[in-house]
Amino acid sequence: MFKFPKFKVFGKLRDWGSRPGTVGVLAAGLVVGAILFGSLGSFMVYANSEPFCATSCHEMGTLKKEFTGTIHDTNRTGVRATCNDCHVPHEYIPNYLAKLGLFSDMWGHYVTGSIDTKEKFEAKRMTLATHEWDRMKASNSQECRNCHSFDAMSAELQKQTPYKKHMKAREEGKTCIDCHKGIAHNLPKEYKDPDE
Repeated sequence: MFKFPKFKVFGKLRDWGSRPGTVGVLAAGLVVGAILFGSLGSFMVYANSEPFCATSCHEMGTLKKEFTGTIHDTNRTGVRATCNDCHVPHEYIPNYLAKLGLFSDMWGHYVTGSIDTKEKFEAKRMTLATHEWDRMKASNSQECRNCHSFDAMSAELQKQTPYKKHMKAREEGKTCIDCHKGIAHNLPKEYKDPDE
């Protein structure tokens, strides 16, 4: 039989492990942990779905209406982006961390009622949009780049004007959101295009 080295911690662990019911407590802990992990995983899948995003609060319904009919919703290729494709990191751990950030959004906007009417939402649209643009710029528009790549752009298939702009943007180290604000949602009325 294996003998623990003579450390106090191991002695206490050995004593605990020899008590009646220890295996039952461990088994119950494993079952509860598996249920919690499975539930969290299922919720994460649901929380990444368009129905969750579009129906979780009324202002998201407004944003869903704006999105409907845009190039990311309907296009000749049939490839369609949903809310989580653009607004949530795709990697496992960053995705979980982004979902944890939803709790601050819920408190900061929904519980306090700061955007609970269309008027309040429109009044904060510039602040909310700027926050999202900053987040995308900080990640080098990674969510865009999951589908779009400068390297995959074809000079033959893409019209020359956008192709040249994309190649210039690549040379200048620009990221997608530098030029493509308002591609899926209405721009805030306060927004001023820096190129104009």
